[in-house]
Amino acid sequence: MRTALVIGTGLIGTSAALALAGRGVTVHLVDHDAAQARTAAALGAGTDEPPEGRVDLAVVAVPPAHVATTLAETMKAGAARGYLDVASVKGGPRRELEAAGVDLSAYIGSHPMSGKERSGPLAGSADLFEGRPWVLTPTRDTDTEVLNLALELVALCRAVPVVMDADAHDRAVALVSHTPQLISSMVAARLREADETAVRLCGQGIRDVTRIAASDPRMWVDILSANPGPVADVLAGVAADLDETVRALRSLQAADASERSVGAAGIEDVLRRGNAGRARVPGKHGAAPASYETVAVLISDQPGELARIFADAGRVGVNIEDVRIEHATGQQAGVVQLMVEPSAAPVLSASLRERGWALRQ
Repeated sequence: MRTALVIGTGLIGTSAALALAGRGVTVHLVDHDAAQARTAAALGAGTDEPPEGRVDLAVVAVPPAHVATTLAETMKAGAARGYLDVASVKGGPRRELEAAGVDLSAYIGSHPMSGKERSGPLAGSADLFEGRPWVLTPTRDTDTEVLNLALELVALCRAVPVVMDADAHDRAVALVSHTPQLISSMVAARLREADETAVRLCGQGIRDVTRIAASDPRMWVDILSANPGPVADVLAGVAADLDETVRALRSLQAADASERSVGAAGIEDVLRRGNAGRARVPGKHGAAPASYETVAVLISDQPGELARIFADAGRVGVNIEDVRIEHATGQQAGVVQLMVEPSAAPVLSASLRERGWALRQ
C-alpha cells in the first residue's frame, strides 16, 4: 500500500492515519469539518489536500449512521482500489449497501477493537491499535485484493487480524463493549445526586467501574442506535440477574434463618458466575489469563517516583506484568500495585524494602 484516503479524522481515523503515515504511506485526509482534517494533518497524520488520482485504500471512519452513505458516494467516485470502514457495527452498514445495489466486491467491513474515552484528532495516537484485535468481516463477494489491502492496513497499524461474520461481530461487541458502556454509565449516574460525603469515599473500585462513563454521549448514541437489538438482548440477561440479586439481598434482611441462607446462596451464585466469566477474559498479549501476585508500594505524588520504582524492580530482574495506582483521598500520596509472577513477588518485596520503599501488606 502506497496511498490511502482517510475519511473522518476523529480518534480512530486520525490514529490509523498516523500509523500509516509513520510507515511511509501517503495519506490524504477528508472530514466534513475541514478544521478537524487540518488538525490531523498538523499532527503528522497526512495531508488535507485531495489525492490527484485513485488511492490504494479508502478508510471510512465516520459515525455508523453515515457509513453506508459515505461508502456509496466514495465508491461511486472511484476514489480507491479498495474500501474499508472502521465502524463498531458491521451488519447494518453492509445491509444498507446491499439494499442500495452497491457492488461489494471492492468493500470489506472492519472494526479495530481499541479506543479511548476522549474523541477527536487530538486524542489520536499512532500506537492506538498495537497488539489489539482488528476484526475483518469479508463476504463471499469480497475481492482477494481488497482483503489483502485490509490485512496490510492491520499489519501497518500493528494490530491482530480477526475474521468474523458481520452479525456475529455485532452480537459479540454488544456483550464485550456496548453493554459495559451502558452499565458503567448507569453506575456513574448514581453518583450524580449522591451526598458529597459518600462521593469522597470513592476508591479504586468505583474508578475502575466508571472509567468509560466519561465517554462522549453523542458518539455512543450513534453506536447504540446502530446495534440496539443485540445490546438489548444482553441487557435483558443482566436485568434478570439484577432482579435475582435484589431478591437475594432482600432475603438477607429477613428474620428467618432459612430465608437468609437462601439469600446468601443467591449472592454467592452471582459472584461465583462473575469469577468464572472474569477468568475467561484474555490476559497479557491476548494469552490465557495468568495469576499474578500483587506487591503494594506506598508512593508520594512527586515527579520521578514511578520511574524510580520501575528502575528498582529492573535492577533485580523482575518484570512488572501490570500496574495500578490507587490515589489516597485528600493526600498527595497513594499505593502502586505491582503485578508480578508469584515466584518474583518475594524477591521484589525484599529488594524494594532494602531500597527504602514502604510496602502495604
